[in-house]
Amino acid sequence: MDIFNTRFERPPATRVAQLAQLASTTVYEAAGQQGAMQHHIRPIAPGMRLCGAALTVRCAAADNLTLHAAIALAEPGDVIVADVAECVEAGHWGEITTVAAQARGIAGLVINGGVRDVAPITRRGFPVFAAAISMKATVKESIGLIGHPIVCGGVAIEPGDLVLADDDGIVVVAHDAAGAVIAAAHAREEREAAVMQRLANGELTLDLLGFGAAIERRGIVMPQRRGR
Repeated sequence: MDIFNTRFERPPATRVAQLAQLASTTVYEAAGQQGAMQHHIRPIAPGMRLCGAALTVRCAAADNLTLHAAIALAEPGDVIVADVAECVEAGHWGEITTVAAQARGIAGLVINGGVRDVAPITRRGFPVFAAAISMKATVKESIGLIGHPIVCGGVAIEPGDLVLADDDGIVVVAHDAAGAVIAAAHAREEREAAVMQRLANGELTLDLLGFGAAIERRGIVMPQRRGR
């Protein structure tokens, strides 16, 4: 087994671009409500957004040596997705790694641990989604894994899977399912646009989406509703 594996298939740039136009919530629903990471992995500043192929990394807690190796091995457009054993009491990533990552065209970072240097990272416009903010130092001692399956935020991720993240959270789409999920997401957008237009015209979610029947099944009779 290659400890640092970079020989995995990445999705074509056109597919990444298609996914990048969608909202994480829409993709999650279109994927059958699968692939959403746990809620505590959040953008370190509002408005951050990323999309790209996962370069998976597994590090020892409070040790970021393998993250430095991942920066060197990443291809432009990769998203580094790091399992650091859910260590939130260390800043595994900061401004120095951000500058190095941006120079190599890396699309962002998702990590189930702590990061630091929030203000300069935000100013530089590099999207970071992390479980915590911590100024505490890391060591550079242990060799982890790059380009192998990991679990991050409760989601199993294969290298090359697509990762989409925005203010609502992070969703992972398996490489071989991406085309079908993107098509389903576009169909969902069209359906929801039609529903919202009807709601804007005065129809109710209780009627239009069938939620009124769910209330009635529980023995509750809604008062007569007047039109607008």
